[in-house]
Amino acid sequence: MSNLSAQIEAILFFKSEPVEKRWLAKTLNTGGQEIETALEKLKEELSGHGLVLLEKDDSVMLGTAPEASPLIESLIKEELSRDLGKAGLETLAIVLYEGPLTRADIDYVRGVNSSFILRHLLVRGLVERLPKPGDARTFLYGPTFQLLQYLGATKVENLTEYAKIRQELSAFKELKTDQINNDQSETITTTNSTPSTST
Repeated sequence: MSNLSAQIEAILFFKSEPVEKRWLAKTLNTGGQEIETALEKLKEELSGHGLVLLEKDDSVMLGTAPEASPLIESLIKEELSRDLGKAGLETLAIVLYEGPLTRADIDYVRGVNSSFILRHLLVRGLVERLPKPGDARTFLYGPTFQLLQYLGATKVENLTEYAKIRQELSAFKELKTDQINNDQSETITTTNSTPSTST
């Protein structure tokens, strides 16, 4: 994909959260002015569509167009009336017992992208997004007071078997990291041991 505005659109869709323009420039290996030009182009391309480009300070993200507000509001009400589902409960448990943590950390534990699940939990008021200290580009996800109220806990440490579950999650992450490292080592070993062919 050579179109810079299309690349930015793809990144913003994937991230589903504010992204700094400086980070975009670094990630796409281009200059700040090129990013600004591409963002202006993206704004024009999205004109009349269901999405808009939102800007705040040095950050940008994709959002729904104001014209779509009635539709989105009805969908949100529908979402709030549904059960969380297995994926939602799984993500909520990780946030409760491991949070606050980044979306990348949540994805790592679950093994899949959690953007839409987190958005769903944010809409329900069960999860909150906080800026990561020392890194304005990254957000942390943690439980809300509303969630703790639902669970009848004054703080996360009072959750059932809190210490035990945290320990099990930590052991799971260590095991997963070891497996990834072993797989990478085996791949490198296999590559190095493959005889080269000469012509």
